[in-house]
Amino acid sequence: MNDKTTHFGFQTVPEDQKAGMVHGVFTNVASKYDVMNDAMSMGIHRVWKDAMMDWLAPRPGQKLLDVAGGTGDVSFRFLKRAPGASATVLDMTESMLVAGRQRAEAEQMANSLSWVTGDAMALPFPDNMFDVYTISFGIRNVTRIPDALSEAYRVLRPGGRLMVLEFSQIPNPAMQWAYDRYSFNVIPAMGQLIANDRDSYQYLVESIRKFPDQDTFARMIRDAGFGQVKYRNLSLGIAALHSGWKL
Repeated sequence: MNDKTTHFGFQTVPEDQKAGMVHGVFTNVASKYDVMNDAMSMGIHRVWKDAMMDWLAPRPGQKLLDVAGGTGDVSFRFLKRAPGASATVLDMTESMLVAGRQRAEAEQMANSLSWVTGDAMALPFPDNMFDVYTISFGIRNVTRIPDALSEAYRVLRPGGRLMVLEFSQIPNPAMQWAYDRYSFNVIPAMGQLIANDRDSYQYLVESIRKFPDQDTFARMIRDAGFGQVKYRNLSLGIAALHSGWKL
């Protein structure tokens, strides 16, 4: 019997139930996920993902593992910038991968792309396999974040790079307050309107508030063994990019 608990948004739930609950959320939102991302961030998530690629500077021939890669956004960007590279999109939710495979880019890049159903905390890959590990807006949904980070470290080659894009905390309390009002009042209502699903978007908003701030998360990355850990705030800290290297 597992009596450990974790958070699912603002609820406390048994640790062994969280993955199934998160799976339910993303199964519900898969078909509308890209539309909702645009609506929730007013299209800015695309700018953030481009900023991620600018800092990552993909190189020809690299092997990318994109965890919680969902509909392939990050992998497509990576492959466009790195001739001869390959990308593996891993997600725990099959319906998200199905939505990704249906995108036009997936067909154009089929020879360089693979789609795998799997768990960030127990990756189905051997050690030292990838040059780059990315996870975008996914790590806050993982039940045990340190386990996911140590798995990232394991599957990266020595000299490999981790990059995490995630919602974060605005350092200015007044601006954070205003952003919270927007998030809690507007985003679940938008979820109801666009995806007919208020509850899943209520969870997504709550999960952002439960995620560690920039410095705390940087410390967790260092604790997993990564070196040269740095972060950059995006849009005043609404999101942040964290980078680390397996040295």
